[in-house]
Amino acid sequence: MTLTCAIVDDEPLAVKLLETYVQKTPLLQHCGSYSSAVEAMSGLREHPVNILFLDIQMPELNGLEFAQMLDAETRIVFTTAFSQYAIDGYKVNAIDYLLKPISYTDFLAATHKAAEWFSRGTGIAVPQPKEDTIPAATTDAFFIKSDYKILRIRFDDILYVEGLKDYVKIYLESTRKAVLSLTAMRAVESFLPTPTFQRIHRSFIVNMNKISVMERGQIVFGDKRLPISDSYKERIQEYINSHLLQGR
Repeated sequence: MTLTCAIVDDEPLAVKLLETYVQKTPLLQHCGSYSSAVEAMSGLREHPVNILFLDIQMPELNGLEFAQMLDAETRIVFTTAFSQYAIDGYKVNAIDYLLKPISYTDFLAATHKAAEWFSRGTGIAVPQPKEDTIPAATTDAFFIKSDYKILRIRFDDILYVEGLKDYVKIYLESTRKAVLSLTAMRAVESFLPTPTFQRIHRSFIVNMNKISVMERGQIVFGDKRLPISDSYKERIQEYINSHLLQGR
């Protein structure tokens, strides 16, 4: 399943960023970018798209006004720096509302909302990542595809892994940044050695050797708090107890 999309924004830098996001998202096919709603009117009339990433504040014709003129089959994702338009955005059946600066994670989430809408309407299943997305593993690392590159990830550099539907984010200690990959969570989990790596939640796998603080049923990494779900609490507590220094 591939969804066609277009971008309407009068800020060149915003257009360039969204074009970059579209290019590295296999689900999307970029069909055009427009600097105004007026310019987009003729282009979209000739070449309609499934998803329109649409700015709100634009000269001549704003995004809210333009949205009311579009075909009902075009799903709108508003992109704006102004949160006060959120309610108006949903009045015109926008599928999502992204505040600038837009992260790739939020962009992906909006894209998948649109994909799920189309899959319900057409009966077409949204594609799932293949188990072989990770090409190989070694004794101390594995390789993973990210941004058209293949990266080597050392086990001892991983703080935790976060699952985001069809994607995973692998947070690294060395860079304090995350590697994003179109990969199933279970595929990553299959390469991670146990008991060093433990799933603590449906969406999180943690390197137990990197835990510094646990507080109120959460694992703390800097300003990020990861919840431990009820189904994993007993197993995590057993691991902690086996490494707990007992006082008198």
